[in-house]
Amino acid sequence: MKNLFAILSIIAFMIVLSISCKKSWLDPPPENTRIQDDSTFARPENATRFVNACYAQLNDWNEHVFSWIGISSITSDDADKGSFPGDVGADKDQMDNFTYTATSLSPSEVWSGNFVGVGRCNQAIDNLPRFTNVPQALRDRLVAEAKFLRAYYYFNLVRCYGDVPLVDSVYSSDNIEQIVGLYTRSPKSEIYALIIRDLTDAAGALPVKSAYGAADVGRATQGAALGLLAKVQLYQKNWAAAIAASDQVITSGEYSLEPDYALLWRQTTENGRESLFEVQAQNGQEGWATGGYSETQRARATVINGFNGWGFNSPSASLEAAYEPGDVRKAGTMYFAGQTLWDGAIIDIDAANPRYNYKSYSSMTQETNYDGWFTGKNIRILRYGEILLINAEAANEAGQPGKALAALNQVRARARGGVAGVLPDVTVTAQAALRDAIWRERRVELAMEHDRFFDLVRQGRAGTVLRAQGKNFVDGKHEVFPIPLNQIIVSQGRLTQNPGY
Repeated sequence: MKNLFAILSIIAFMIVLSISCKKSWLDPPPENTRIQDDSTFARPENATRFVNACYAQLNDWNEHVFSWIGISSITSDDADKGSFPGDVGADKDQMDNFTYTATSLSPSEVWSGNFVGVGRCNQAIDNLPRFTNVPQALRDRLVAEAKFLRAYYYFNLVRCYGDVPLVDSVYSSDNIEQIVGLYTRSPKSEIYALIIRDLTDAAGALPVKSAYGAADVGRATQGAALGLLAKVQLYQKNWAAAIAASDQVITSGEYSLEPDYALLWRQTTENGRESLFEVQAQNGQEGWATGGYSETQRARATVINGFNGWGFNSPSASLEAAYEPGDVRKAGTMYFAGQTLWDGAIIDIDAANPRYNYKSYSSMTQETNYDGWFTGKNIRILRYGEILLINAEAANEAGQPGKALAALNQVRARARGGVAGVLPDVTVTAQAALRDAIWRERRVELAMEHDRFFDLVRQGRAGTVLRAQGKNFVDGKHEVFPIPLNQIIVSQGRLTQNPGY
């Protein structure tokens, strides 16, 4: 299962190069240029390899590891930078304090990682029709997988930077007009339109989760496409569309809540009943991908086997205080200095930070794929608990409080951990009060899962909430991140900067 996506042998054209390596804006990055060698398409197995390369980018350091943690979590009120002051050239301090600039590491790496992903997906979408020796049904499914992944990469980009270049095909190296498009920002409304089209197409062509065999577990499914579509529609305040897409997931019979919240983050529940989509760890390739995700957030203190983590992305005191008494999700979200964990690992009482991210923790002794430094644990991207909260929020905004409460209270019921008298059902039906209850629930249910900052922005309260936590958030500026300066230089000014940077 874990080695599913480790096939990259055809990809000389997909060497991970950032645009900044180019000497001229007229020299497009290799993942965006058309393949001229027809021999590639004579081998049917290469069709799947095109799409496997799209998945492989999910494991890139620039995609889900250090810089993504900085942009999506350390910026929020759920997390502090962690580690110790000044570590890693102050980049994560800058993210924590909103003092980053157009030359900062995190915005640059996240831009590069996601656009490489977009380029790989374009290669797959454009080239799969050339595999006439592959059954049409398989080609259609593979195109749908690539469209799902392109939508995912673009969703990250549009949330981070707003207007970005809309690159939806591979280009001929001699077509100047097309190459100019690589370095021209399109309105975010056009980016969202592409995302919605891609996810709608994908949902119509992908199989349901249970239809995949063991060898294909972890590939994109109809439920994953519908779930991400529901989330995108929520961001766009298309309430009816968000309800429709999330309803399809809920009524599909393919998903349910994992009874024990803390078990969601163990290897034993990977791709389980609650999972819509995960980044798949790869045997022998954990290193700086999924393993790096865990290691950068592991406690910076001696544990039972004497191995130290980096200690970044430490859950904040504000997050700890957000949990109601008896909420089992707190223990399934953070662990503490002096604590003995489920696998016997002991966190030093003198650890550099008081709290660490439980959801990223991978056991060095009790979980598989241990290679001496890292464990190979999947990164959870989208799960059923979030789908219920999307459904609740959209229903409330659409004037359907009864429907909203039904979905919301399913999530709260699990958080009781089987204990009566704690976390009572929410009963309020006034729209504003129910909205607040749903937003509070979303925070504690999805804490440290890389949504909180983006949630605060879309809810229009990022400045108020983050300044109250001592962060230097400036309204009209920090809702998005700077376009990397090296990209602007390479484009010779065709890429414009976001306001305030």
